[in-house]
Amino acid sequence: MTAYEFKHARKQQGLTQGAVAKLLDVSQGYVALLEKGKRSFPDVLARKAVVRLKMNPLALPVTEQRKNMDGRYFAQQLSALGYPGFASMRAVWKRNPVQVLLDALSQDTLEARVTEALPWLLTNYANMSDANRDWLLEQSRLRNLTNRLGFVVTLAKQVLAGKGENTSGRYNFLSLLESKLMESRLDKEDTLCQSLSKTEEEWLKQTRPQEATLWHLLTDWRPEHLRYATS
Repeated sequence: MTAYEFKHARKQQGLTQGAVAKLLDVSQGYVALLEKGKRSFPDVLARKAVVRLKMNPLALPVTEQRKNMDGRYFAQQLSALGYPGFASMRAVWKRNPVQVLLDALSQDTLEARVTEALPWLLTNYANMSDANRDWLLEQSRLRNLTNRLGFVVTLAKQVLAGKGENTSGRYNFLSLLESKLMESRLDKEDTLCQSLSKTEEEWLKQTRPQEATLWHLLTDWRPEHLRYATS
């Protein structure tokens, strides 16, 4: 969370610094320092600010990598972020969309209904800050997820192009992200969080879309498979 995001959210809600101080259980002086960038945002305070000031979840802090999470965890997180495919799930504390995306792509296996939601995350939260984008790029490289993320970005771009958005701000953002990921594309075959038999691997090598070949992924995901991507 940046000082600008915090101050902008306060003004959007039509609140004074004093009113925000009461909402967050801090002093007005501390709020003033936060808005001037003279104090950093502790994680607990940042989460409280996002909820009480109705801020974009992209302002939430990112935390440690989460491995071996089950499908229910991701379904609940996606529901909290507004994904229509899991609208009936119980509400949970939101996490930053870029963290949910990278944590999902880090899994060895992922339910198809969760994989299907990942391009939606990118199309609906493409207005991320430079800090979020840089974290996404850095972590994808550290976790060897460049190809998985690159393919999901390409899918998200295709969805937007299908809606006639190939000149929109979010399409341009995804194009830039795609080009940066292409610079560090891994020269090895991978799957999109799937466990495949040798027969399935050989079949996918012959039938996968061109974009999957480009990103060295054994997958047949295409934009037409994404029921909620344009929601």
